[in-house]
Amino acid sequence: MTAYTVVDVGGTTLRVGRYDSDTDRVDDVRRMPTEGMDRYPGEPVPVLQRRVVGQLVDVAGAALARHGARRLVVAFAGPIDAAGRVTAAPTVWGRRGDPLPLRDLLRERLGRPVTVVNDLTAAAWRYVGGADQEAFCLITVSSGIGNKVFRAGEVLLHPDGHGGELGHWTCDPAPDAMPCDCGGRGHLGAVASGRGAVAAARRAAVADPVGYGGSVLAGAEVDAVALAAAVRADDPFATGVLRAGLRHLATAITAVFASIGVRRYVIIGGFALAVGPRYAALLTEALHRAGCFGLTPAEIDGMVVLGEPDDDHGLIGAGRLLTHTLPTPRPPAALLPRDLALVVTQNGTEGGDNRKIAGERAAGESGAADESGDGPGGVVCGF
Repeated sequence: MTAYTVVDVGGTTLRVGRYDSDTDRVDDVRRMPTEGMDRYPGEPVPVLQRRVVGQLVDVAGAALARHGARRLVVAFAGPIDAAGRVTAAPTVWGRRGDPLPLRDLLRERLGRPVTVVNDLTAAAWRYVGGADQEAFCLITVSSGIGNKVFRAGEVLLHPDGHGGELGHWTCDPAPDAMPCDCGGRGHLGAVASGRGAVAAARRAAVADPVGYGGSVLAGAEVDAVALAAAVRADDPFATGVLRAGLRHLATAITAVFASIGVRRYVIIGGFALAVGPRYAALLTEALHRAGCFGLTPAEIDGMVVLGEPDDDHGLIGAGRLLTHTLPTPRPPAALLPRDLALVVTQNGTEGGDNRKIAGERAAGESGAADESGDGPGGVVCGF
């Protein structure tokens, strides 16, 4: 059995668990608030970064010891470059700040091999069924909005981490549009995320006191839990608020479809999954209104599906990603086919091209590529 410690860092919640590559399951899952701006609003970015790193060192260190694992995978809510640096984390520490070399910091403090990936890059791997997997776009609707496209066996990303940030597409250009956690305005995440929907409901309660007064939300604290419950109950006021945000999300989806032809959209995230099937139905209605060029109404009906109804997407996906991308160690010479073993044995004296075979075998046996995550054919360290 190969076990990895897996961590999923979101804007609100940090999750840690043990992934078993033999059973493709996670256990010992523990959840706690992320030590970011949700808990400490107004603190400077460098302070929040130190808080989050310290929390990860404590939580992951304890989990590595419990699990007997020798490798850590961190799925993080923000774009990650190929060096394992967090280049931005709007839902965790707000405005951009300096890039955080998270992979190197955790390696140094934990003394273990560490892989750091974007949380949705990890989560996408939960929905990969095999080499012939149909292209799909994973979209999370939670504290913010993010997406990743999986196509032709990989998540489509630039090495510097760009790609999959629909939440920061400007869908409302008005100068007084809703502010985004990143410091911009009118971004899709500010308008249609869970946080955005709650803010919109509170504004609508003031602008439409009659509609609000007839809602199940009237007189209660309007938060994401209450709003999701009201939409599930088909409350007209709450449903109207959600529809307004879904109009923008549907427009973003039609742009992805029109540009690269992806026809399957898997929706996850705490807010969307709390609303449940009603969320997929309302989003599909919005897609019909927006129109998808070349698709029939029946084909549009099949575009949106909900992900698994749990909170383990990043944990399971991180484990699967690592299982699929770790280099396969080469067997010792005694286990190689006889003539290849002979070539490797002769390498020490004859050199030439055969040294390449010996060098590759030595790297596999020593775990050099496994330790660094950077060797040829090694682990995906960013994105």
